[in-house]
Amino acid sequence: MHKVLADHIKRFISIDDKNLSDILQVFQLLKTEKKQNLLTEGKICQANYFVIKGCLRLFFINDKGVEQTTHFAIENWWLADYTSFEKQEPSTFFLQTVEKSQLLALYYTEQEKMLKHFPQMERYFRLMHQRANAAAQCRIKGLYELSREESYRQFNKNYPEFVQRIPQYLLASFLGFTPEYLSEIRKKAIS
Repeated sequence: MHKVLADHIKRFISIDDKNLSDILQVFQLLKTEKKQNLLTEGKICQANYFVIKGCLRLFFINDKGVEQTTHFAIENWWLADYTSFEKQEPSTFFLQTVEKSQLLALYYTEQEKMLKHFPQMERYFRLMHQRANAAAQCRIKGLYELSREESYRQFNKNYPEFVQRIPQYLLASFLGFTPEYLSEIRKKAIS
């Protein structure tokens, strides 16, 4: 399991095998069930999760009681409530598995120690956050520029693996649609 993360780290930074081996020791393997909560609103996000196998989602419950998904993570992606994690303050989000998953958890205190001892990991995490931020910027731009149907088509084009794996009601929540509207868009695409 740690080999997947080791390969991922090596794609982004240069690091010798001894240091990489020491770094990987701080991660804890978690095997989860489908729909298992890793974080609930009001709790402090204690870990940043790297997905080995499976899928995660970050969501909040709006004032109407509706779940609004803001992020997904599949294999080789990271996910946490980064505000709660970094500040160690209560979260306004839920973090949940979409599928049965295998994750590597990097707990806050372990991350701080690791970054002190292995400063090259600062570069790795900076690159991960830049990539995630770029994706978020594109998503936000799309909310302003694209129709809802165009938004779905672009998401389907850019992330077909999500469209295949994620239940329609979660995909609709992520795109800001009702499941019924998403169903209509999909029917049009097939016709």
